[in-house]
Amino acid sequence: MTSSSEDERPAPEGVRLQKVLAAAGVASRRVSEELITAGRVRVNGEVVRELGRRIDPDTDKVAVDNTAVQLDTTKRYVLLNKPVGIVSSLADQHGRPDLSRFTSQYEERLFNVGRLDAETSGLLILTNDGELAHVLAHPSFGVLKTYIAQVEGRVAPQTIAKLTKGVELDDGPIVADKARLLDSSNSSSLVEVTLHSGRNRIVRRMLEEVGHPVIELVRRQFGPLHLGSLKAGELRDLTREELGALLTLSREAKAGPEAGASGSAGAAGAAGSKGAADRG
Repeated sequence: MTSSSEDERPAPEGVRLQKVLAAAGVASRRVSEELITAGRVRVNGEVVRELGRRIDPDTDKVAVDNTAVQLDTTKRYVLLNKPVGIVSSLADQHGRPDLSRFTSQYEERLFNVGRLDAETSGLLILTNDGELAHVLAHPSFGVLKTYIAQVEGRVAPQTIAKLTKGVELDDGPIVADKARLLDSSNSSSLVEVTLHSGRNRIVRRMLEEVGHPVIELVRRQFGPLHLGSLKAGELRDLTREELGALLTLSREAKAGPEAGASGSAGAAGAAGSKGAADRG
């Protein structure tokens, strides 16, 4: 017979780590236990080997093999290949085709991370994770985006060098993090430009400034995410590996010297649908 003091003993706080990992889809509970005892699991940056460890899934940060794990199963992350002609808004005030035709396919209230011009196609992230969206969209965190542009005329190597050395625009200088010439003919060229700036129509303005107006522009990469073979107008959920890479990037960016710019989740939603000029 148990005593009244034992009956009144409070239940342990938190959830066992292996149960949390299994619920997050990392592995079965048995395999999760093996990951823990092997020292492959970190909680808030510290290696945990004890199977009895309990955590708070709402506040603790978990990583497996140094890759972040999303414990909140209500969050959704979708990769869209935005077609030309779609504005990066959830409800365009001028009645133009917008992103609602894609977000309406999901039960969650998704919003876009940053923007692409209506004339620009390519990789756009849709999510309901405001904290992550803010880090990805805010230029101070330095998330790289890669574009491929078909431009007018034959681009010379000196022009590529100029993009990486710096171009002076009306709103100040801009430097491409990387640039390379993919193909060239007398009438047009293919140029790849990588940069972290979120300024409005920045790729188009850079290329026009060096004498090669854009004919067609597509964003192929956003941070660790690649457009791959996804066709225009198609969308898919991120794989667990892609999500892990994206969350890891976000956590590392927030932990850096510019972490003070993180802001609130509410501000992040606004950055996705209204702010963050990042329009290629």
